[in-house]
Amino acid sequence: MIRLLLAEDQGMMRGALALLLGLEPDIEVVAQVGAGDEILPAALAAGPDVALLDIELPGRSGLDAAAELRERCPGCKVLILTTFGRPGYLRRAMEAGAAGFLVKDGPVEELAAAVRRVLAGETVIDPALAAAALSAGPSPLTARERDALTAAADGATVADIAARLHLSESTVRNYLSAAIGKTGTRNRMEAVRAARQQGWL
Repeated sequence: MIRLLLAEDQGMMRGALALLLGLEPDIEVVAQVGAGDEILPAALAAGPDVALLDIELPGRSGLDAAAELRERCPGCKVLILTTFGRPGYLRRAMEAGAAGFLVKDGPVEELAAAVRRVLAGETVIDPALAAAALSAGPSPLTARERDALTAAADGATVADIAARLHLSESTVRNYLSAAIGKTGTRNRMEAVRAARQQGWL
């Protein structure tokens, strides 16, 4: 049996996925969580073979959790399943060690097949998304510019961001300015929106 961990914040979707995948003769859903910070504890407790993770989760993103799983549970393969097929997300998922990346609008048979394939050592990527990611290229933002934009997303002031990231205010201004320039936007909130649309945040 393939032991599967499922992380999805929408209860109905999580329940439906667990039910449908549980009908497969060789798949057993051993853990279900609704938040990103619950993934690692659940994985350590249940010992899944494959973790099926949504990206946008409360607590922490599925991408951050994927990187954590790679370090703490190296035997667990990660398959990202998301509503948002953004090229930047695919690149970040692969960098985090994910073995697969699918969008949620596919049939459940494809998802079950993808679970089996990643466990067999294959990489499974939605073909349209793979093509889009190749044409989009890598994110132009540095890790620190990404941190500054992420911290700015809730409307925080430069002083708040500086305190949160343990940086000087002038350094934060430089990072935000660079991010605004690289995203071709006029202000930090536009830069946050643009970076999110590309999947860079």
